[in-house]
Amino acid sequence: MERSLSMELVRVTEAAAVAAARWMGRGLKNEADDAATTAMRHVFDTIPMEGVVVIGEGEMDEAPMLYIGEELGQSPGPAVDIAVDPLEGTNIVARGGWNALAVIAIADRGNLLHAPDMYMNKIAVGPEAVGKIDINASITENLHAVAKAKNKNIEDVVATILNRPRHEAIIEEIRATGARIKLIQDGDVAAAINTAFDNTGIDILFGYGGAPEGVLAAVGMKTLGGEIIGKLAPSSKAEEERCERMGLDIDKILTMDDFVKGDDAIFAATGVTDGELLRGVQFKGGFSSTHSLVMRSKSGTIRFVEGRHSMKKKPLLVVEDN
Repeated sequence: MERSLSMELVRVTEAAAVAAARWMGRGLKNEADDAATTAMRHVFDTIPMEGVVVIGEGEMDEAPMLYIGEELGQSPGPAVDIAVDPLEGTNIVARGGWNALAVIAIADRGNLLHAPDMYMNKIAVGPEAVGKIDINASITENLHAVAKAKNKNIEDVVATILNRPRHEAIIEEIRATGARIKLIQDGDVAAAINTAFDNTGIDILFGYGGAPEGVLAAVGMKTLGGEIIGKLAPSSKAEEERCERMGLDIDKILTMDDFVKGDDAIFAATGVTDGELLRGVQFKGGFSSTHSLVMRSKSGTIRFVEGRHSMKKKPLLVVEDN
């Protein structure tokens, strides 16, 4: 892949984030998601690549754009797989919460896992604890392993998990160890990525979240040197049959190499609302400001990008040709 694609992808996530941020706190999650999707699709048309969506807004008959199998970009360009979540955290934006992101991940064609839209049991850690976690081990064992790897007392370890009834037993076990918990309402891509940055205060992610989000997080973790492990958790016979049709073994433990193959992948995210790692979009005087993260695994480069955009000259964050 061309290294210039890194900054091109930031343009895409910036556009989606700015569009979604207009709906922040207005209680309209579908409108926010539609705005982000439309903006993201518009900018994709300007990027020199031959991309195919492998993780997107749904099947062709479910989504008008950014659907699975849709071809994106301008030819000629590198052939890539694309995973997108135009708005990770639709409910977050609707209520004005924390850690909503616009997210993209790409890799060379054929290198991203085509994860079905269903639950996945996930566990994620930053670089210090790589190789120390085991999705088949108990919550307690994993917490102690992370504490040892990070030279912390168990009381100093912070786990993050989606605040859902399905996680009640996990939450109880975490608390029983003496470790602390940061409950989140949505946004487990951000939560997984946060485990790889000390300043976020998050040491490990547990729990059942979306399988597609697991792939997005894995691309980011590939550059950060972190680790995410997952296991598909179909909740119906129909979902089990879909996995079978896709050639996916529901008993297989998915590792980093299953999520994203090869040595070259790019992850880009722009904050829609404020979070531990990225600031949300701000509007003032006809301008918008954005805060983004972009990472490329081949080079190991991690960039934080601040943008200031004229909404008069670039209302869709694309300069239109006259």
